[in-house]
Amino acid sequence: MSVERRCPAAHPEDPTDCVGPAVVTVLDAVNAGADGCEHHGARLLASLESGRVYALPDAPHGVAIRVFKAADGIRPFCWADGERTEPSQLSHAENRERHGR
Repeated sequence: MSVERRCPAAHPEDPTDCVGPAVVTVLDAVNAGADGCEHHGARLLASLESGRVYALPDAPHGVAIRVFKAADGIRPFCWADGERTEPSQLSHAENRERHGR
């Protein structure tokens, strides 16, 4: 029986599979980080306050900006159920839309 491994950026409670290999490093405000696939990198970045994303050395061109742009529309901890009404529970894009920016 084989156990499928997911990238380090995949949150233990996030049920989704990786989409491709690890191609980015996502860092939090104190420079703790995790490498991840584009999918989990974006989901992690969306869940961090003051997070940053960097392409790994052998990553495809433009991957960091794709992850950054994807994270903009993802709600923090998007796999968690429940009503989301507070700004900290909404995506950056939703907050901009709410506040007319």
